[in-house]
Parts: sequence; structure tokens; C-alpha cells
Amino acid sequence: MSATRPLHLAAEIGGPPRYDAASHVALARLAEGGALDFVTLGDSFARPGPDALAVLARVAPATSRIGLVPTVTTTHTEPFHISSAVATLDWVSGGRAGWQADVSTTEAEARLFGRRPAAPASALWQEAGEAADAGARLWDSWEDDAEIRDAATGRFIDRDKLHYVDFEGSTFSVRGPAIVPRPPQGRPVTVIDGTSGPAREPAARYADVVHVRATSPEQAASLRDDLRRGAAAHGRDPDSLRVLVALTVDLGDAETAPEPGLESGPQLAGRGTYFRGGPVDLAELITQWYQGGAADGFHLTPITPERDLERIVNGTVALLQHRSLFRTFYPGGTLREHLGLGRPANRYAPARTPEGTS
Repeated sequence: MSATRPLHLAAEIGGPPRYDAASHVALARLAEGGALDFVTLGDSFARPGPDALAVLARVAPATSRIGLVPTVTTTHTEPFHISSAVATLDWVSGGRAGWQADVSTTEAEARLFGRRPAAPASALWQEAGEAADAGARLWDSWEDDAEIRDAATGRFIDRDKLHYVDFEGSTFSVRGPAIVPRPPQGRPVTVIDGTSGPAREPAARYADVVHVRATSPEQAASLRDDLRRGAAAHGRDPDSLRVLVALTVDLGDAETAPEPGLESGPQLAGRGTYFRGGPVDLAELITQWYQGGAADGFHLTPITPERDLERIVNGTVALLQHRSLFRTFYPGGTLREHLGLGRPANRYAPARTPEGTS
């Protein structure tokens, strides 16, 4: 990996459940001040708290550049609804939306819905990949210029530029078209944690950004190479994939207690993805791993969001910027532009012959 390739940084802004938007807005603005690519907001059916996608829809008008990536569980959830909600987030944020696909594996979560029992992880991740595929097709089901809005003729859309997707998955089918026009980014950014075996194949096949958890730069580089080979095997350009190392970060000192509900920090060390130290130490780790080709960047989860994210932005990121390893301003307005990803062509839009030619 070229050392001149842009470094990408993202951060989680979740933590113990909060029911006010102010804390999420403040953290997203803090991350935006450091020019981070995006913030994530974790979610699952196993935890209390507000819906992550709805929360970030509230954060969107209070921010202007940073990408917004909620976790969305594909298990027990209709792909049509997922695609509509994520497309809506892209519209209200002006093209800054992504979504992190996840699965629900427990019987307790399955009983919340009562539709079916829990399934093996391999089947759930196959379904998650199919949901990502169906979502991308639904986003393409409106051509970019499908809206006419011609009051004189009473025509709102050109029906010839709306398309049925007719998608058949292993557990669902979707006919389409979507009810939301094609998003500003064409397709919002898809994120998957590709560390586990069952998630690896859908990550390589469908994700724009993949998070991996590694105990060493060598392991991270091996995972990145594996994902890039998988992407190529599915006919994708490996350079269109961004692989970020996921780290849980504790930048506190011995006298600072974690927030309530996050006291289990030291046990995370056994998983090899827990970093404890100072902002300068974290900058050194990021520098060494990135310049060594281990990853395209890092996704950082502060163990105490208000304290640690401030130290990440004003300490770690500031030092990386001083070293000219990380940007000081956003290169564009959309999340795809932050990540250096092009706007996808619409798979259903035909190559039309201009009028007057044969």
C-alpha cells in the first residue's frame, strides 16, 4: 500500500443509552471538527436505547460534512424498509449517509419479533449480504433524472425511468421499485465488520468499508489482503474497498473511572482490540500500522466518549495532521468523496441514443 494513499479515520459516538439528541450532536460536531471521515452509532435488538438510524437523522441537520453511519440489523428486518430509511438519511444529510450491516443471532432477540427462530451465523450473514444487494438495487431503481415535476402536464415522474428490481433472496423477495428517489450518493456507503469468518464473504462482495479487528499489523495486513482478494474474485476493483482497523480506545488515566455500564474495559484486552495509553501513543500506533500497509485507516471506539473523543480529535488527530498524515479539511461534501470513492453508475439506466441520431 502506498504511503501517499489517504489515511481514513472514523469514530463511534455511542455508549450507555441516551435519550437526548444533544450529546450525540455534540460528539458528531467534535468529530467533524477533526475532519474525521464518519461517525458510527452502534445498535442492536439486544440493547435498550433509541434507534441509531433515527438518532443520526436528527444529527444530520446539526452537522455539515461528517459522514453518518448507523448500525442497522438485517435480521428480522425488511430489506425494503432498510433501503428506504438509509436513502432518507442520505437525502436529509445531503449525501453523507452510510449504514453498518449487522445480524441478530439470539433466541431472545428472535422472540421480540416472533417470526422465526434464531439461525446460524452463516445463514444470517448470507441474508445480510442479500439485503445489501437488494438495497443497492432499490437505490438504483430510480434513474437520477426520473423526477419530472412538470406541473403543466401533471407528471411527477417519468415511469420509463423507474425499474422493478425483482430480487429473490434466500429468505425474502423484493419487487420494487423504491419509494424514495435515488439518493444523492447514488448508493449510500455500506459498512461491514469483516473480522468473523461468516461476515468475510459478504464484506468482500458488497461492502465499501470493512472493519477488522487485529492484534498486530501483520494480522491486519493479512485480513486486508484476504478481503481485497475476495473483492477481486467477485469482479470488484480491490482499490474500491476501504479496510479500517477497529480499536476500542481508553485514553484516560488511572484516576479516571469509565462511564457507568463501561467498567469492563480491561477485559477487552483479551480480544486484542483494546488500546490504553495517551493520545501521542495512539498517534504512534496509527502511524506505524498505516505506513506499514496494515490498513487504510482506523475506526476508533472511545470507551468514555466525551473524554476520549476530545483527546482523539485534539491530541491524536492534531498530531497526525501536524505530520501531514491526515487531512485538515474535507475534500468534498459527501461521504463517498471523503473516502475517495466514486458515485456508482445506475445499473438499470440504459445507454440512450441522443435524439436526432441513428
